[in-house]
Amino acid sequence: MVLGVVQGLTEFLPISSSAHLLIARRVFGWDLAQFGLLFDISCHVGTLLAIVVYFRRKLADMLMSLPFVFNRAPVPAAQLLRRITLATVPIGIVGLVFGDAIVSTLRTPVVVAAALTIGGVVLLKVERNGSQSRDENTLTMPEAFGLGLAQMTALIPGVSRSGAVVAAAMWFGLQRDAAARVAFLLGVPAVLGAAGMEGWIVSGQNFLTEELLLFAVGVATSAIVGYFTISYFISFVGRYSLDVFAFYRFGLAGSIAIWLVAS
Repeated sequence: MVLGVVQGLTEFLPISSSAHLLIARRVFGWDLAQFGLLFDISCHVGTLLAIVVYFRRKLADMLMSLPFVFNRAPVPAAQLLRRITLATVPIGIVGLVFGDAIVSTLRTPVVVAAALTIGGVVLLKVERNGSQSRDENTLTMPEAFGLGLAQMTALIPGVSRSGAVVAAAMWFGLQRDAAARVAFLLGVPAVLGAAGMEGWIVSGQNFLTEELLLFAVGVATSAIVGYFTISYFISFVGRYSLDVFAFYRFGLAGSIAIWLVAS
């Protein structure tokens, strides 16, 4: 339940879920490997459910627009679907080919602290240099691909998928709340792909009742916490800057550095 809460909170806030899960493991002495892929799947399924439920109307509109995707002047929902699809390509290719190698090589406290710091600087930069005058329906195809490249950097622990996409979208001139919506919608195929790959690996295996209970707890906890986190974050960024998240990242990075020196 604790890890599900951590996942549900940090998956959607621009503070990096991988960083917090790594810290939780080190601080509490938990071996996340003992939970196996089933726990990873439960967290991904839970956060995916949170996105789908919160954006159910927009996702339904995008699905209904499928017949119009290739029209020269598609409806806004079909236009957004095209851009989400294009933006998914970079992380799909790189994650499939190099994802495991990147995560296993870079999942260290030093890398996490550095990524948290750099990400915080980027958030402060876009707050002061982005025009923040557009909504998600104005995204161009090249900008959508740029968002995909930003999302791809989240394979590095400590970067934050939502943070990278929000920062890139704001750099292109999107309003904060529009950037957040794009980041969450872009997370649907990414999270679905991750859950699908992990599900394929464990398919055909027999699980104990205790393991299935672990799966259910992970799904429920991350889904409920994730839903309210999405709602809170979109409401928050509609009125306030991202500075608080940048300073939180700096504080967390500093805490990791102190902990490394002390240990």
